[in-house]
Amino acid sequence: MTTLTSTPRADGFRMPAEWATHQQTWMVWPQRPDNWRLGGKPAQAAFTAVAKAIAGFEPVTVCVSAEQYDNASARLQQANIRVIELSSDDAWVRDTGPTFVTSASGEVRGVDWTFNAWGGFDGGLYWPWQRDDQVARKILQIEGCARYRTEGFVLEGGSIHVDGEGTLITTEECLLNRNRNPHLSREQIETLLGEHLAIDKVIWLPDGLFNDETDGHVDNFCCYVRPGEVLLAWTDDAQDPNYSRCQAALRVLESQPDARGRKLVVHKMPIPGPLHATPEECAGVDLSADSQQRDPSIRLAGSYVNFLIVNGGIIAPRFDDPKDAEAEAILQRLFPEHRVVMVPGREILLGGGNIHCITQQQPARSE
Repeated sequence: MTTLTSTPRADGFRMPAEWATHQQTWMVWPQRPDNWRLGGKPAQAAFTAVAKAIAGFEPVTVCVSAEQYDNASARLQQANIRVIELSSDDAWVRDTGPTFVTSASGEVRGVDWTFNAWGGFDGGLYWPWQRDDQVARKILQIEGCARYRTEGFVLEGGSIHVDGEGTLITTEECLLNRNRNPHLSREQIETLLGEHLAIDKVIWLPDGLFNDETDGHVDNFCCYVRPGEVLLAWTDDAQDPNYSRCQAALRVLESQPDARGRKLVVHKMPIPGPLHATPEECAGVDLSADSQQRDPSIRLAGSYVNFLIVNGGIIAPRFDDPKDAEAEAILQRLFPEHRVVMVPGREILLGGGNIHCITQQQPARSE
């Protein structure tokens, strides 16, 4: 594997939108007992359902530890699913895996961002995290893709969304957080994003969803559905702690044109819940001084926006919530050419994220 000292933009590479054709989707198997309850068994069932749903549309590669290799292989026996041994600290491949970039000629390379477990020793979610910081490099080596390493620039894939036409959406809550890149200004971060993703404009939403332990990742709050159109998590309840966050985001999205000068069309997606873990669910998580504590009083950052676009499909979470049917109908309306598949999302949410967080798309090479 070649590690390059140039940048993707300088080499003619850019990050394509999620709806560009995929070669495959990557996942990592959950097993961490101080994050996933009951030794990770309920989460493994949920991840298996997600992997099998994606495999109905495109290939899936699931990275598994040595000790879980036999178990995962047995559970993931299905055409279009590949299981490989790859060590990691946890299962959030959106944030630990590479961000793939492509050239006009169809070559695929990857950006390997520095990872510090969502904040390092200033609010990060676990220690150690060095095996997670190796995941992107390992995946790129397996795929034979050249690598760009952003040593010293911390970024997680869930903190950004792009339209493939020059615009990136993120949140100030995450990218300007002192626990990511305190040595960089907003302008310097925009420059680095431009160099590594070939984007020309950053739209900064103030905050992400309330109580999102990733410090407000945009992929749990607002995403592109096509160029010039976004889907925003939404509540009309003025008493909901998300209300002011949604209103502030809407003001930005309605006032900021994208890189091509378009006024954004904003679609709204209801927020489920409020959702909370039960005492029994919390009791099933191992206690550890080096990991996130779980408590029934903490509102979970549940969101239907945390879905994945695959080749011909939308894989989205459901929560056995009254809003599930409305969310499915909205996704089907916004993606008329795709088949919407709703997969149980509660167990993934209990671990701190959802379907978009546990997947990473690899764009197809064009000949």
